[in-house]
Amino acid sequence: MTDKGLYYGDYLRLGQILNAQELESGKTGPVAHDEMLFIIVHQAYELWFKQILWEIDGALRILNADRVEEKALGAAVAHLERIRSIQQVLLQQIDIMETMTPLDFLDFRDALVPASGFQSVQWRLIENLLGMRTTDRHAFTKAPYTSRLKGADAETVSSSESEPDMFTLVESWLARTPFIRFGTFDFWSAYREAVDVMLRSDRAVIEDNPVLNVAEKEQQLKHLQRTTDHFAALFDASTYTALVEKGEQRLSHEALQAALLIHLYRDEPILHLPFRLLQALVDIDEGFTTWRYRHALMVARMIGTKIGTGGSSGHDYLRKSAEHNRVFKDLVNLSTFFIPRSNLPQLPDDISAELGFRWRGSTS
Repeated sequence: MTDKGLYYGDYLRLGQILNAQELESGKTGPVAHDEMLFIIVHQAYELWFKQILWEIDGALRILNADRVEEKALGAAVAHLERIRSIQQVLLQQIDIMETMTPLDFLDFRDALVPASGFQSVQWRLIENLLGMRTTDRHAFTKAPYTSRLKGADAETVSSSESEPDMFTLVESWLARTPFIRFGTFDFWSAYREAVDVMLRSDRAVIEDNPVLNVAEKEQQLKHLQRTTDHFAALFDASTYTALVEKGEQRLSHEALQAALLIHLYRDEPILHLPFRLLQALVDIDEGFTTWRYRHALMVARMIGTKIGTGGSSGHDYLRKSAEHNRVFKDLVNLSTFFIPRSNLPQLPDDISAELGFRWRGSTS
């Protein structure tokens, strides 16, 4: 080899990466064989976290604008869908980790105290830049979630709370959706009429069902009334605002209307990319929830009911975090307000044409 051109090992900094595994177990006794696996898996997690942050940053730069062009929106969707693919790798790494038995882990576990995943700066940045608020977190102590981080790291994570985040920018983008009232078409009014027709039809089906006895009809009518109440809160702006203030909803009323429009009319060409963006956010939320839960199961398998190395209740804390720490719950729960396509108000021809992509060229 000459000294001209780029060398593979130099480009990838393999000298640094492949020599970055320092086993704690060997410092005080025999080397624990599986500690190498433990280190490499967690180093790989951090590398993938770095890529996820890179993709989040790319999407945020696109969405942090007063106007998001269709071409740019496609790039944002690509960034988010790549994160979903990376999440599959994160889950697969748990499969590799579980080739280590609980006794193998005990060979070096005590040497790790008090280090833990609580101290992953990049993971906290991912949560914050997606839009997780302090109130969204499941806490195991009264101390701030940054309390286990070193000073500079804690400051980095805390400062990210004031940066533009995915939830806020997507909410703003949704609120600017121009098709809620478009020409002669008022989506919200048409949708409300369709919901009323659907609920009346559902009531009639229950009341006229010959196979249901009186008690069964009453039970199903109670369920229908709860659904009716959900829709009533949706259609009353002041009631919905009160739900936002109580923390039961997070998306603004305008943003929720737009999200519904995008989902219900997602087959219209101009709404397909917006639908994919919202779907990607739901997938990412679900992906991290699944990863957290798989992590909780792995911890239960490895240490049972023991306390985690970071001082938490181990499996119990991780399980509750998986259930509680969500960002896009409003988008996940949007299906509550979906109606069948057969009930969907038909768009006027002129508006359907506006929402499509048409090429007007010569036919000769």
